[in-house]
Amino acid sequence: MKYLVLVLVVAVVVAAMLSRRRSRTGGPAGAKRSPGRGGQAVTMLACAHCGLHLPREDAVMDAAGRPYCGSAHRLAGPR
Repeated sequence: MKYLVLVLVVAVVVAAMLSRRRSRTGGPAGAKRSPGRGGQAVTMLACAHCGLHLPREDAVMDAAGRPYCGSAHRLAGPR
């Protein structure tokens, strides 16, 4: 019985800590917002070589318009 009470007390303390953290950050614990994007949706593209998803602004395009994650993969070409 005393172990059940101990588990209950630990659960209440953890819940209180998470609630305090959530109220301080204004969202779920651990959630981070990207500064400067203003909550706008970002178009994601997959690298034609390795399949890595990255924002359109960060992609390197080849002459045919295929997106790559970097110049090394652009030079290597599609798989």
